[in-house]
Amino acid sequence: MAVATKKTGGVNQGLIILLGGIILIGAVLIYLFILRGVYGRFSTAELLPDTKAIKEIFYGEKPTIAILYSKYTENMLPQGSTWLADNISTWKKFLSTAGYSYDIIADSTIELGLEKKYKLIILPGSKSLSNKEIIELKKYLKNGGSVFATSGTASYTDDGKWRGWEFLSEVFGLKFSKEISRDEITKIHTLRGGLPITANIPAGFPLRVATWDRPMSVEVLDPRTTQASFWYNYKLQNGLSRDEIRKSAGIAYGTYGKGRFVWMGFEINSVIGAQEDYIYFERLFDNSLSWLSFQPIAIVRDWPSNYTAAAVVIPELSKSPQNIDNLLPILNAERIPATFFVDPSLAQSDKGLVRPLARYGEIGALVDIGYLASINDTVNKLNDYDTQLEKLTSAKNILETAVGQSVIGVMPYYGIYDANTINSAIKGNYKYIFTDSLSDRSVPKTIIRGDSLIVSISKTGRDDYEVIRDFGLTEPDFQYYTYQEDIDRILFEGGLYTFKLHTEYQCLPSNVGVVKKVVDDLKRKGFWITTLSQVENWWARRNYVEVRVNQRGTTRIALTVSNPGKHVINNLVVEVEMSEPAKDITLSTEIIGTLPAKYEYNKAKKTIYVYLNDLQSGESRTYYFDYLVPNV
Repeated sequence: MAVATKKTGGVNQGLIILLGGIILIGAVLIYLFILRGVYGRFSTAELLPDTKAIKEIFYGEKPTIAILYSKYTENMLPQGSTWLADNISTWKKFLSTAGYSYDIIADSTIELGLEKKYKLIILPGSKSLSNKEIIELKKYLKNGGSVFATSGTASYTDDGKWRGWEFLSEVFGLKFSKEISRDEITKIHTLRGGLPITANIPAGFPLRVATWDRPMSVEVLDPRTTQASFWYNYKLQNGLSRDEIRKSAGIAYGTYGKGRFVWMGFEINSVIGAQEDYIYFERLFDNSLSWLSFQPIAIVRDWPSNYTAAAVVIPELSKSPQNIDNLLPILNAERIPATFFVDPSLAQSDKGLVRPLARYGEIGALVDIGYLASINDTVNKLNDYDTQLEKLTSAKNILETAVGQSVIGVMPYYGIYDANTINSAIKGNYKYIFTDSLSDRSVPKTIIRGDSLIVSISKTGRDDYEVIRDFGLTEPDFQYYTYQEDIDRILFEGGLYTFKLHTEYQCLPSNVGVVKKVVDDLKRKGFWITTLSQVENWWARRNYVEVRVNQRGTTRIALTVSNPGKHVINNLVVEVEMSEPAKDITLSTEIIGTLPAKYEYNKAKKTIYVYLNDLQSGESRTYYFDYLVPNV
């Protein structure tokens, strides 16, 4: 007879299931915790793949950008013309370089309303569109699509008849001004700084555009549209700067319904020039695509704190240097510094006049390093390297001895310099060169030579030689209005206004009162009024700042700010242009112990302003901005 025995040490299946469940839940929680650390706030619905995501897994992601090949436009061209095909080839090249995939679509695609599957429609030189296309494009924009267009979009019907500028006016908020003449082979196109589509492009950068396609000039009429550039060249063209700039927009961007648009008054294959032109145009192109794709964009402010432009008062002690005494009480009363340029021979002969100037700002060296042989001579007769080095070194020593202050800036006579000047100035321990010739950009330029650098600062406005001597404006009010036009232009660009004056003109008792008016106007308009050495000190640091921004999930933006330069940076402002409205914004850092940043949110502009201090050499900081999307 068998005897039953009791089993011991068996596996408790219930316990295993319980432990397994706990481990599974823990793994899910850890996974969610990791996701939260990377993407910030998110809902569980975002973790589940939708139909579109499943299709992309099996069939690959489809392009979200379409380029219109408008047969209606091509039919308007002379027989055998490759103009449209060439333009589209350039678009394809730029998109491929930027890493975007695209489809080429026909007029019928838009007429049938099939463009809705794309997030961005590109209209290269699409002058001729059907009424049906216009209706569909308006609906597409109103529902949140984006359009990137060039030239006279939809100004002709599908059968080549003149329609007018209704599309330009209604959709883009623009008023046609004129076509650019072919009299000039190329035309300077000045870009504004500090905008989402011009992010990290120097303010006032002169983009060179060929005129063979007759570029367009327009005026922005609608507040939903922003002017990003202008054709007006104040150095060559007549007219009031404010009015001419307003009427000569060549690039504009804005919104229509829920959608966005960027319009350029020229074809992208018309951009010509040096390597710098192509580099900054590619940046403009990439910024435009990011903005149209509703991606966040980071902009490093050109000036410290909340200043949108800067200004420097620059007296040159030339003829009748004793007239400088007429200016000093104004500088003292206005509590602003100036940068005085002084010839070292004057410092030696009249120390009593020059030495007190150090109390009102700083001294720069005015040095003769050669000259232009004649008005028609294109070869500069500048001194060789050794001679320039000797002159610059001697001037620095004489001035520093005379005023008891460090001299780090030089202005060459006649406003010209060359590579020898740059190298000898660096060797002579100068930090900046101020050139007396008008430049095509309104911010300084950093010139690097090996491990050393020097900042080049150019005159950006008309001085009293032009206003009083050349224009004959002896009436103080007329002088002030002329200076004020340049002030407004520089404010529009976001650059540096250089108010240069001479002792034999603006410093005369009859004219010096204009200086107070100019300074008051600069203060009223929020300029940072400083010295050239402070501009150099700031620009040599700010120019090294690198920013990177990207969207993490649907409600988190990651901003990385780096300083690969040699100096600590303070008073830095970074703007983060968001793709949508936000509320309940919170800031966190990627690494524990990262110095926090102050920030504020502008609801109207959908922009976060980040204020950074004590950014050390070699330091990189990553900030996370988590937010909620308000119910609209």
